[in-house]
Amino acid sequence: MFRYLLLDLDNTLYSETLGLEREVLRRMNEYVARLLGLDFEEAAELRRSRMPAYGTTLEWIMAEHAFREVEDYFAYVHPEGEEAPLSADPELARLLDAIPLPKAIFTNAPREHAERVLDRLCVADRFEAIYDIRFNGLKGKPHADAVIRVLAACGVGAAETLFVDDVPKYVKGFIDCGGRGLLLDELDRHGALSLPRIKSLSELLGIVAAEDAAAVPR
Repeated sequence: MFRYLLLDLDNTLYSETLGLEREVLRRMNEYVARLLGLDFEEAAELRRSRMPAYGTTLEWIMAEHAFREVEDYFAYVHPEGEEAPLSADPELARLLDAIPLPKAIFTNAPREHAERVLDRLCVADRFEAIYDIRFNGLKGKPHADAVIRVLAACGVGAAETLFVDDVPKYVKGFIDCGGRGLLLDELDRHGALSLPRIKSLSELLGIVAAEDAAAVPR
């Protein structure tokens, strides 16, 4: 039986088709290009080649390029106003209200970005907490230390927690820690993977209800 719901933020609470994450990636590549003295395409290709070894771009440049200007990076990659394409989402609010579990955000973005997104969607009050990349010492998903730290803060065990994210390696990292993970695969890109998938958050209500029903003694 689930006791807690952890949700990723970007491309999870809102549709990937809105393009916010594409703009984040563009700004990441611009920052890497400036940092390493590369043109944009060179930086994008280098970042893509190194990302399988790391959870985030920030983790990579800190590990391999002695980067330490973390707040400058956050300010560039997540500027104020980036959330403008979003709007209030009453359907999301109703869904969150209908799921009878305490909820928190587990994101590799900085807290200020998460707060702006939640405020724009008008669902900030549906979440008990935001566990951001700073909370996890700048080394977040999919690392086990980050998962364990967040679960401890929530006060629940991994097996009692349902986690939803749109990034396969983040979901796998949570499952590897003994948790229940779901990959949000809105555009049906990851059918070849063995991870449990949903196409919409709307499916969560039935999943939670089925889990509750299975836990009732017969």
